[in-house]
Amino acid sequence: MNLFKLEENKTDVRTEITSGFTTFMAMLYIIPVNAYILSMSGMPYDALITATIFMSVFASVLSGLWANTPIAMSVGMGLNAYFSFGLVKGMGIPWQSALGIVFLSGILYVLISFTPARRWLIETIPVDIKRAVSAGIGAFIAFIALGQTKIVVASDATLLTLGDLKDSGVLLALLGLVLAIYFSVKKYKGAFILSILVTTLFGWGMGISPMPEEFVSLPASMAPIALELDILSALSLSFLPLILIFLLTDLFDTLGTLAGVGMRAKLFENKEGSAALQKTIEADALATVVSGVAGVTSTTAFIESAAGVEEGGRTGLSAVTTGLLFLLPLFFLPLFKAIPPNAIYPILIVIGIMMFSELQNIDYTNDASKYATFFIVLGMPLTYSITNGLLLGALVYILVNIIQGKIKEISPAMIILALASVLIFFIL
Repeated sequence: MNLFKLEENKTDVRTEITSGFTTFMAMLYIIPVNAYILSMSGMPYDALITATIFMSVFASVLSGLWANTPIAMSVGMGLNAYFSFGLVKGMGIPWQSALGIVFLSGILYVLISFTPARRWLIETIPVDIKRAVSAGIGAFIAFIALGQTKIVVASDATLLTLGDLKDSGVLLALLGLVLAIYFSVKKYKGAFILSILVTTLFGWGMGISPMPEEFVSLPASMAPIALELDILSALSLSFLPLILIFLLTDLFDTLGTLAGVGMRAKLFENKEGSAALQKTIEADALATVVSGVAGVTSTTAFIESAAGVEEGGRTGLSAVTTGLLFLLPLFFLPLFKAIPPNAIYPILIVIGIMMFSELQNIDYTNDASKYATFFIVLGMPLTYSITNGLLLGALVYILVNIIQGKIKEISPAMIILALASVLIFFIL
């Protein structure tokens, strides 16, 4: 076990395995949630279950071996919803082409991760814009979930209105939401998977959704989605902003997670820690490239790794343990297929709330940040597009700085985003 430098990190095998198991239980919800969301694009659910598990194993083990940190990885929330509801259903892009966009964003991510461009990109986009993007994505995925559960429905008179709260399906979703909030606030380990489990059992017991006839089966094949990406169709100028959205969102998400978990465990404080941070980002980038090939959206570092860190996890052995444990659900496909959608969507609402809380850290005395934040956060759900929200915010950010005569304070990255917004909104 010298590979993981356990003694140097003041830990042991038992602690690391316990940590890995804890993180696994906290992350387990991603299998049914990600598979269901991506299946909305027309991709087969069974293959998505296997692909999600495969990427959880691959990315977590890669992170553990390459970076030697307790950071587990899987398919990220937010971009999977954008993939299905924004690109495929919203813009009419075939899911094969959308996977090509994921792949190309991963290639750019790799190039940035292994070059000084990473530091330039991170440092030149204002931190408040990064926080606003996180909050906006939170609002977007929560908005999607509220619509899919029919808690909020369309209205000819007011565009949107409250759904029929007496409907059994809506009541099941409300139960799932209450449970997800309760378990999260009470800081239960595996809060999300526990919420899904209890809501599912209630749905089965009340006859709202059918119980599975069997619980165990052989793993489904990934063949229907693996290697089905269409890279050539994604190589279009009009798709460039979409590629950048996947790149920036993945990068910001990973950096935010690493900052939070790393600060708690003091993982990245010295020279060795800085190298570990760099390698963790590299692992995420490489895994994102593979995710497009495997048939799912971008991977990212999971904040649930903090659960394992609290158990004492300090090395890559924890992440490797988490990854290997993800092999177990491969044989429970009938169980995952029987989970009612309204037991899954409440998790998106709670995750959205967590991401939305980034607004508390924004400097509202800065007018450019204040106005840009408004358009980013509301723009994403109201236009049903992360791209539109970010580009609207960038355009407003530049405009306010010009009005205030602070042109020199505008970063190169924001200028590029603003130019892209002009190109997309007014020319293309």
